[in-house]
Amino acid sequence: MQTELTAEDESKDEFFERLAKLSEEMVAKHGKDFSMGALVLAARWIAENRVGKLKTN
Repeated sequence: MQTELTAEDESKDEFFERLAKLSEEMVAKHGKDFSMGALVLAARWIAENRVGKLKTN
């Protein structure tokens, strides 16, 4: 039995595909340590509600 994906599920799948591709590109260019660090930092910013809030001096 197959279930159809909702629009939200399809959107999430598209983001996971984009994230996977970006991750592969980062690893190829800068290695695993940089890539994992960047993704963890991004997750931290999301958790701290800092996404999209740039500091200006």
